[in-house]
Amino acid sequence: MVDWDRVEELREKGWEWDRIADDAKVGFHPDAAMVHPGRALRTLYHHRRSREARQGPPVEKKVSKRATDELEQRWTLKRYGFLLTPVFGLWFLFAYLVPSPIGLVLPAIPWLALAFAVVAFLLVFALWRQSGPRWSKVLRGTVISGVVLGLVFSALIAVGGVAFFGCPFLPATTTSQSDGWTSVGVAPWQQGGEPVVYFYGATWCPYCSASSWAVWAALSNYEPGHKSNPSSTTLVPGAQLGSSSPNDVYPNTPEMVLAYVQTTSPTAVFQVSEDTSGVDGQFPGTAGCVQQAYVTAYSGNSIPFVVVNGQYVHGGSSLINPSDLRPGGQPMAPSTVAAQVAGEDTAAGSAWLVVQGQTWWTMAFIAKASGEPVTTLASQYGWSTATASAVSADVAAIH
Repeated sequence: MVDWDRVEELREKGWEWDRIADDAKVGFHPDAAMVHPGRALRTLYHHRRSREARQGPPVEKKVSKRATDELEQRWTLKRYGFLLTPVFGLWFLFAYLVPSPIGLVLPAIPWLALAFAVVAFLLVFALWRQSGPRWSKVLRGTVISGVVLGLVFSALIAVGGVAFFGCPFLPATTTSQSDGWTSVGVAPWQQGGEPVVYFYGATWCPYCSASSWAVWAALSNYEPGHKSNPSSTTLVPGAQLGSSSPNDVYPNTPEMVLAYVQTTSPTAVFQVSEDTSGVDGQFPGTAGCVQQAYVTAYSGNSIPFVVVNGQYVHGGSSLINPSDLRPGGQPMAPSTVAAQVAGEDTAAGSAWLVVQGQTWWTMAFIAKASGEPVTTLASQYGWSTATASAVSADVAAIH
């Protein structure tokens, strides 16, 4: 029996009659001796249309419509596609715009983007493969349900993340500062009323190793003992000398291991997530939703990553280029770098010349977050004249 609905569908697609007659779903079975099956099917089609015009729609046509309505109510691949595409599309959009808290369950890039692409492909595939109308009242209702589910699901994740886990609200939009730093207009990240300095990295990573010196030097300048002994390499409690992986690029880059640092500064609090396993490529874990939120939102899925007061971030690139700590192609000794940086040695080719720029920027963001005048901080901690002047200029440039 010929499926005339299928015939109508293929005619709307512009198929020729011979091709329609050959389609298995049409169900046209001409005599074996028939030379032109397409011409015979076309003749039957026009006879049928002529008869319907004289007699009106037959009873079986009405039955066929009811059967079609019942089929549309079933959960086919096409209907699942119409439901899930808006769900994942909206979830991806909101997670991309608000990485925390909506993007913490699944990050927008790459997981939600991949999920959205998969369900969209399945929908297109179903529309191409499955017969029947491509749009109907049932499918329209399914799309509306998908939109509602996407909105509700995203809202529940946002409310749950903030209310139950203390995740901060972090938009994707940032404002460019200087030397790879950006700022974000959110509530401060503080502990005990003091701005938090957060470092996310790994000891095997040469870029983290090089960048650790700027973070260590900035923290050293905010330690109470700095005024009495500004050239000491042990100012920050828990800091240890080390080197990056010998198997990675820039092997054995000198570093100051920050994983065990416990600062005593009354101006800033240090938090750190640093992988010390020595396993190349292994990223550190995070402690709590706040740390993970910043890593997800602004790290660019890379290390090192630094946050000051939750409002100033440096992610997606290294603070210090490891090659700058390898004069002549050989890595400097960690103890040599520590002595030059702690003593602010400005001799030509010294490590301090490499590190000082990012050190001063980190100090400036801490000073800006603390609300204390640079002159007061410089006097309190015994900063050198050059450092106090540079930090003051950087604070003035922060916007």
